[in-house]
Amino acid sequence: MKLHHRIDGPADAPLLVLGPSLGTTMEVWQPQLPALTESWRVLRYDLPGHGGSAPAAAGFTVDDLARAVLELVEDERFAVGGVSLGGAIASTIAAKAANRVRKLVLCCTSARFGEPGPWLERAALVRGKGMAALVPALKARWFTPGFDGRRVFDRFVEVDVESYAACCEAIATFDLTGRLGEITAPTLVIAGSEDPATPLDHALTLAGDIPGASLTVVPRASHLANVERPDAVTAAVLGHLRSDEPAENAFAAGMRTRREVLGDAHVDRAVAATTDFTRDFQELITRYAWDEIWNRPGLDRRARSCVTLTALVARGQMEELAMHVRAALRNGLTREEIKEILLQTAVYCGVPAANAAFAVARRTLADIDAEGR
Repeated sequence: MKLHHRIDGPADAPLLVLGPSLGTTMEVWQPQLPALTESWRVLRYDLPGHGGSAPAAAGFTVDDLARAVLELVEDERFAVGGVSLGGAIASTIAAKAANRVRKLVLCCTSARFGEPGPWLERAALVRGKGMAALVPALKARWFTPGFDGRRVFDRFVEVDVESYAACCEAIATFDLTGRLGEITAPTLVIAGSEDPATPLDHALTLAGDIPGASLTVVPRASHLANVERPDAVTAAVLGHLRSDEPAENAFAAGMRTRREVLGDAHVDRAVAATTDFTRDFQELITRYAWDEIWNRPGLDRRARSCVTLTALVARGQMEELAMHVRAALRNGLTREEIKEILLQTAVYCGVPAANAAFAVARRTLADIDAEGR
């Protein structure tokens, strides 16, 4: 079994292997790729009969898929992860080759995907009616209502029917529940709060039975959480992968986040104004605030902006508030949402504080409009 794959990122960076879910291709990890390839060499692969991989006959198992992925890896030590079936392959690799896996990321996956019957029925359905017959049901399982997943389903209907059915049969026999204790790599388990395909109890089993594993639940996300809520999943994955990096890398990670949130112009001015007297403080906030806090899993950047705006109003930090109004827009909040946050602070932080905050926000938004003209 030869799997189509590609590698992106610096040639001298450590290797991260990422697997897709059943019915998707390596492109399912595209939302995370730009951030990951800043410090990792990322190998993504396609399942049999998916994307660029050749079709495969029935009769293979998840163990066989794990062996095929390991054949792609030349590095002695590497990190590995995946979403759904890709996560099952990753956990199998982590159990089979525990001495080689340095980090493990399991996204919307399971140690056992339920009883075999429904999977065998799905295999029979696609063999009889083709891939398009599954699309209506999967739309409700992969994404929450209102999310536009057309790009994913455009590729889904191109999957080889026999290969997809064979993957279903492999999933039907997959059961790693008795081997989770063999996984020694530091493990992050990611769950979508609205995922009906691998509900939260599946994630809790993984997090509870893999020694030392941590769990991040992504709000308002279904089965393909990394596609539906890319910022939250990216932050969680990066936080996990960076958890044992030395301090100088924490500084670099913090500076990258600081620039992404505040903008290059603001950070360049702050750096230029740094003196010997303030240098230690600048390094402290870059490491502590912008990496240790802003890069933590659990909250996406939109949510962190909401918290920050509220805290600044409560403390009366109006100069910082102007900066973070700009940051909130960069993090995806709308002007209407910023208004609603400030309106709510009138109740919980006091009308005078909210009045001052509205004045600062109004001036800041007007400045942004003037800069755009």
